[in-house]
Amino acid sequence: MNFKAALYKRLEKYARIDTQSDENSQTFPSTKKQLVLLKLLAAELKAIGAKRVKLDKYGYVTAEIPATVKGKKPVVGFLAHVDTSPAASGLGVKPQVHKAWKGGDIVISRKHGLVLNTKNCPELAGCRGEDIVTASGDTLLGADDKAGLAIIMTVAEYLLKHKEIPHGALRIGFTPDEEVGQGVKFFDVKAFGADVAYTVDGDVAGAVEEENFNADGVKIAVEGKSVHPGTAKNAMANAARIAADIVAGWPEHLLPETTENREGFIMFTDISGGTEKAEVSGIAREHDLKKLKAMERQLEAIVAAKRLKYPLARIDLTFKEQYRNMKEVIVKRPEIMGKLMAAVKQAGLTPHVKPVRGGTDGARLSFMGLPTPNVFTGGYNYHGRYEWVSLDGMNKSAEVLINLAREWTK
Repeated sequence: MNFKAALYKRLEKYARIDTQSDENSQTFPSTKKQLVLLKLLAAELKAIGAKRVKLDKYGYVTAEIPATVKGKKPVVGFLAHVDTSPAASGLGVKPQVHKAWKGGDIVISRKHGLVLNTKNCPELAGCRGEDIVTASGDTLLGADDKAGLAIIMTVAEYLLKHKEIPHGALRIGFTPDEEVGQGVKFFDVKAFGADVAYTVDGDVAGAVEEENFNADGVKIAVEGKSVHPGTAKNAMANAARIAADIVAGWPEHLLPETTENREGFIMFTDISGGTEKAEVSGIAREHDLKKLKAMERQLEAIVAAKRLKYPLARIDLTFKEQYRNMKEVIVKRPEIMGKLMAAVKQAGLTPHVKPVRGGTDGARLSFMGLPTPNVFTGGYNYHGRYEWVSLDGMNKSAEVLINLAREWTK
């Protein structure tokens, strides 16, 4: 099966629509522009003949592909998100195809000096001979997760046209705000009606994911004491300096830039304030919940030491649960990953099960009662101008979804 032309047509169309989410917004979706693509997707689903197409008040798009076999079969869901990361601009995306890449440099932009190769992205090495899509150097591409949208839509259209392919009822779900951690905040799992689901939001071809970080938010609030610097000795508590001292006290080997695979970290993302008040925001991430709590105790010990060092200041440290490792749920139903592994092998690939060094809508959905591992889309370097996706990898992902639909009838 070769869906590459259809996949690129959809990817290009979706990528050109700016759907960047906003982590500081108080609305849902966090940006109205996401609704432009969500409305388009709902219209496309109706046009290809999908049933029960709905765009609800939160912006969730859901639809059904009716079963082609008789008898009660598990209902399978396929989901992807429409928003792109706030980390890089998604306005004016201009996708470009580097056909049949033979190795060597892929020039994303001569103007900006952006070159993609196996030295700065070793994962690219497995895509020799494939059609690679990048943006033009001014924006991210948005394959995270518009590649997933294109894959699901292409598969939906194909299955609706080919009713000879055996499958049970399939549910489609498109969500906003995944990149800011709010993607399924109001998602109605019961109304969605799936027994099991798969997010199509992974990276290189063959990679599948059943586990993700346990995640907590970190807040450090420092209340200092401001006095004239000329009489500050033993009287001033400079909140900004104290906050910086706490951040500097965190071990370098427990940072995101010094860890990989299942290694956890605490990252301080924002520092703001002045002499009287300062605040530090961050994130704590670990695949093992016990290790996450141990890291948090380590930070508490650092803060406790700073309270003794700066007795004139008040320092408050709080942690807020964000999401938990979905493997805890998925492992209870081994057939979910078993059928995914079989589907990947049927597409001619060797499955590579790896941990997500981040979060996924699937994590929240799993704890909401819908076990949801993650399937590759064929791309990498997400959230920046070096982002790329392989059309051949996208094609393999589409094959995997069709194979999955078959597998769940067995």
